[in-house]
Amino acid sequence: MSNPSIAFIGAGNMAAALIGGLVADGTDPQGIIASDPDQAKCDALSAATGIRTTTDNTQAVSAAEVVVLAVKPQVLQQVATSLEGVVQEHRPLVMSIAAGVLSQTIDAWLGGNIALVRCMPNTPAMLQCGATGLFATNNVSEAQRGQAESIMRAVGLTTWVPEEGLMDAVTAVSGSGPAYFFLVMEAMQAAAEQMGLDEQSARLLTLQTALGAARMAIESTDAPATLRERVTSPGGTTEQAIRSFENDQLREIVSRALHAARDRSVELSQLLGNE
Repeated sequence: MSNPSIAFIGAGNMAAALIGGLVADGTDPQGIIASDPDQAKCDALSAATGIRTTTDNTQAVSAAEVVVLAVKPQVLQQVATSLEGVVQEHRPLVMSIAAGVLSQTIDAWLGGNIALVRCMPNTPAMLQCGATGLFATNNVSEAQRGQAESIMRAVGLTTWVPEEGLMDAVTAVSGSGPAYFFLVMEAMQAAAEQMGLDEQSARLLTLQTALGAARMAIESTDAPATLRERVTSPGGTTEQAIRSFENDQLREIVSRALHAARDRSVELSQLLGNE
């Protein structure tokens, strides 16, 4: 895409990750401005990336083609309503990475009829290894979809969902997903130590195995089920472990967990004042 001028409202970890990814990908730092009430945070981000910063949200938005709302859901209403006038005047593409706040609510806070994209990134974005779900409202043009996708691709892969309700599923799968894998790593390391391995060996073997398996799954054209079958020799050690997992209904456990996360995402949207 041609680099648009981008304003980040909020200079926290996710904003810093996106800005770092964009700059590393060749975006002119002077085309990016971040606004945050914490001057020290602004100064640190500017020193690290070369972007412009300000403590005035309106100033940041006034000349931007794209505005990224990178604030916590609990303060989004206050931030958005304060920007209504400048957003209505300049009509930028607005991207929100606030979890659980519906597009119709954000649109209303900004005065209505806004080109708006909701984004659900996850924490590996801070390592440029994230996964982001995207939903665009009807006011978003194809060119703006491309802009939004390019910005989020700076920190990992992206995928669009056709219905906003599916963002709750994205939250359950990828938004919360890193914690599930961390839990499995915890359990594997603990079991390895119970079997006699020292803590460092148990940790390194577990983490490298997780990394290797993830890379194999990403780089292969085969489904995870096929990859699993290839390393599960009949009568072997892996088969015994898989059989134990299946007997303990691992698939049902995972399904219940993800549905619980999805349902909680819906509840949190309602708690934030959405219908």
